[in-house]
Amino acid sequence: MNSIGSVVNSFFSAHGNEPSYRPCIWPGSDSNTADRIQHSIQSGLISAVYDTFLEQHLELVETRNPALEAGDTKLRQLAERSLAGTDPLSCGNWVFYPWSGRLVHLLSECDFRELRTSRNRNRITAEEQDKLRRLKIGIVGLSVGMSTVITLVMEGVGDTFVLADFDHLSLSNLNRVRTGIHNIGLNKAYLTAREIFEINPYANLVIYPEGINDDNLSSFLGLDDDRLGLLIEECDDLYIKIRLREEARLRGIPVLMETSERGMLDIERYDREPQSPLLHGLAEGLNAQELRKLTNAEKVPIVLRILGERQLSPRSAASMLEIGTTLRTWPQLASAVSLDAALTTDTARRIALGQLHKSGRYFVDFEAIVADGQAALLDCMPPSTETAEEAKLLPKLPTATRVSEVSADAVRALIAYAIMAPSGGNCQPWRFEYSHRTVHCIHDVARSQSYLDYQNQASYLAFGAAIENFELAAGQMGLSIDVQLFPQASDPTRVCDIKIGHQRVADPDPELFEQIALRVTNRRLGRRIAMAPTHAELLVSAAECRGGRLRLSTDPDQLDAMGELLGRGDRLRFGCRLMHREMMAEVRWTREQVEQTRDGLDIATLEMNPTEVAGMRISARSQVMELITKVGGGGAFEKPSKKAVLAASAIGLVSAANMTPEAFFTAGRAMQRVWLKATALGYAFQPMTAITYLFARLGAGDTGALSAKEVTLLEELRGVFLRVFPGVDGEAEGMLFRLSRAEPPTARALRRHVDEVLTIT
Repeated sequence: MNSIGSVVNSFFSAHGNEPSYRPCIWPGSDSNTADRIQHSIQSGLISAVYDTFLEQHLELVETRNPALEAGDTKLRQLAERSLAGTDPLSCGNWVFYPWSGRLVHLLSECDFRELRTSRNRNRITAEEQDKLRRLKIGIVGLSVGMSTVITLVMEGVGDTFVLADFDHLSLSNLNRVRTGIHNIGLNKAYLTAREIFEINPYANLVIYPEGINDDNLSSFLGLDDDRLGLLIEECDDLYIKIRLREEARLRGIPVLMETSERGMLDIERYDREPQSPLLHGLAEGLNAQELRKLTNAEKVPIVLRILGERQLSPRSAASMLEIGTTLRTWPQLASAVSLDAALTTDTARRIALGQLHKSGRYFVDFEAIVADGQAALLDCMPPSTETAEEAKLLPKLPTATRVSEVSADAVRALIAYAIMAPSGGNCQPWRFEYSHRTVHCIHDVARSQSYLDYQNQASYLAFGAAIENFELAAGQMGLSIDVQLFPQASDPTRVCDIKIGHQRVADPDPELFEQIALRVTNRRLGRRIAMAPTHAELLVSAAECRGGRLRLSTDPDQLDAMGELLGRGDRLRFGCRLMHREMMAEVRWTREQVEQTRDGLDIATLEMNPTEVAGMRISARSQVMELITKVGGGGAFEKPSKKAVLAASAIGLVSAANMTPEAFFTAGRAMQRVWLKATALGYAFQPMTAITYLFARLGAGDTGALSAKEVTLLEELRGVFLRVFPGVDGEAEGMLFRLSRAEPPTARALRRHVDEVLTIT
C-alpha cells in the first residue's frame, strides 16, 4: 500500500490534483545535487537511473570531428581532454521525471541542443536552426496536434510551444495518438507536455488544459512582441475554429490547419495578407458568435463547405453521412495523422524561414500520388563501358613520294592523328580546312567557351598538342610541315596554317609516333614509386625539344603540399556556380551519351567506384552545391586530388616563355611530347591543370565569377604553388599533371569523327 501511495504521490504535483508534467532539472555542478538524488532514491521517488552521459559526450565530440572515423582512438582522447579531468557525475544536468520516477543524466542545454539537432545538418543550416528556435507556436487540439507538435519538437522547429486541449485521452484515441495505455484518462495537454519533455527537457511550454475559451483566447494568442509566431489549429469546435481566425487575423498571426483528409493543408498568411478572408473565403459570412447557436446537424453544411464537399474522398464523404447513426464522430487513421504532422512541420519550417509566402489550400493525397500508373520514370544511367579499343581504329598512314600524292585519304589520316590530342574537358575546339597542300587550323570558339579557358589559353594549348601529333604522323609519311601561327591578324580564330612539304624530317620520332594511339588520361591510383633520374631527364628533354620547359617535383613534402593545394582548388571549382555548371556540362553519364557526342568526359574515365559516381550525380545538381557552399561544406571534393597526389611519383608543370597565345601553343607542343614520352616510359599521366588557368585569371585581375573570399583563397594557393614551382610568374603555365605507376585506365575519351572536323576543297 505504501508503494502504491508513493507512486500516486509522485503522479500529482504539489498543486492539488494537477498532474505533474514538468521535469526537475538538477545541475551536476550543484553541490546539493548528489544529496538530492540520494534522498529521492531512498524515498522511492526515483525508481530508475539512466546515466549515458559519457556516451553522449563522445557522440558530441564525434559530430564536431566528422572527418575522424567512429572508433578512432583520437575521438576518445579528444573527449577525455575536453572533460579536463572533471568527474562526469558533476557534468551536465540530472533530469528527474516525477510521473515515471526516471532520473536521466544529460548534456548541458547548449550541448544537448547541438547534438540532438546535429542530424538536421545540412537539411537545416545552423543559422536557420537558430532562427527556428526563436519561433513561438500555439497548437489547439492535441489529437492531430499532438503528433504535429512532437514532430516540431524533434525537428527543432520552434522552442516555445503553447498547448491547448480540454479533452482527456480515451482508448479510442489510441488508433492515432502515440502513447501508452497507462495514460488513458489523462488530459491531452498534460500528456503532450510530458511527451515533449521526454524528448527535450529544456523545452519552453505553456499549457491550457481547460482548452480555449473566450476568457483565455487573448492570453493564448498573445499581444505585440509576445504573440504567437504561428498558430496550428486542429480543434473540432467550429466556434473556436472561426474565433481563433478572427483574432489571429487582427494580430497578424499565420494559421495552419491539416484535416487528415487527402493530405489537405490550409495555409492562411494573416501576417502577410491581413485583409484575407477567413479560410480562403470558405467561411465568408460566418460569425463565430452566431455559430454557438447552431446544433450539430445545422453545422454539417458549414463543415462541408469548409472542407469542400466535392473534394472529399468517397470514404470520408460516406462517413460524414453516417455520423450520429453508425458512427459517433469523424474517423481518422494513424497514417493520415502522421502525414499531417509531417506536412505541418515542413510547412511551418518554411514559413518561419521565409521560404513560403502565400495562403492557399494544398493536397498531398497518397491515394492519388501512390497509385497504379503513377510510378515515376526512373533515371537509370549505368556507367559507360570500355572504349580503349577506339584507339586501334586509327588509319594506316600511306607513304608519300611526291607532295602531289598527298591524297584526301592521306589528309584525313593526318587529321585523325592530330585530333587524338587532349583538350580541356575533351571539348575538341578545332576545325580544319584543307586546300592546295595547306591545312587551315581554325578555333571553333563555341566549343571551348569556358571560365577556365581564359583568353583561349587552354584552346591554344590543345592546338599545339594536335599539331605535334600532326607533325609526328607526317614524318612517318615522309613529309615535312611548316607551321605559320596566326597568319591573319584580322581573324584570331585562324590559329595556324600547316603547309605540307616533301622534305623528309631529320628525326621522325617513330617511338613517340607509336605512343599517339596509346596516350591516354589515366586517373587510376597506384602507389608512389620514386622516379628514376634518367626518366626525369628524358621528360625534361622532350619539353625542351619544342621550346618548352618542364619542372618536375618529386619531393614528398612538396607533393603533399600540392595535393592539399589541388584539393582546395577542386573544392573552389565545385563551389563556384559558373565553373560547377560548366564542369557538369562536360560529363557524359552513359555509354549512349558518350557515343552520341563523342566529346566531353566519359564518367568511366574518372575511375570512380559506384559510391563516388552516386556522389558525383548528386553534386551535379546546382541547388545541392549552393547549399553545400552556403553551409561551408565541400570537404569531400578535396579528397580525390589528395589521394591522387598521394599515389604520384611526380608532379610536373610544362610552361613556355611569356604569356602570349604563341607561348601557349608552344607549351602545347612541348606538353604533348612529354606526355608521349611518359607513356613510352610506362607512366600513367593525369592532367590536373584547372588551377593554373584560375591563376592566369588571378594574375590578370579578372576573377569576376569568384567571391572576395574565393579570390583570397586563390591568392593563398598561388603562394603555395610558387614555393613548389618558383620562377614561373610571367610564363605560359600550360599543363600541370601527375605521373604515377598504375594499371591501364578503364576507358578513354572518344574523339569526333574526322569528317565532322575536316573540310577538303
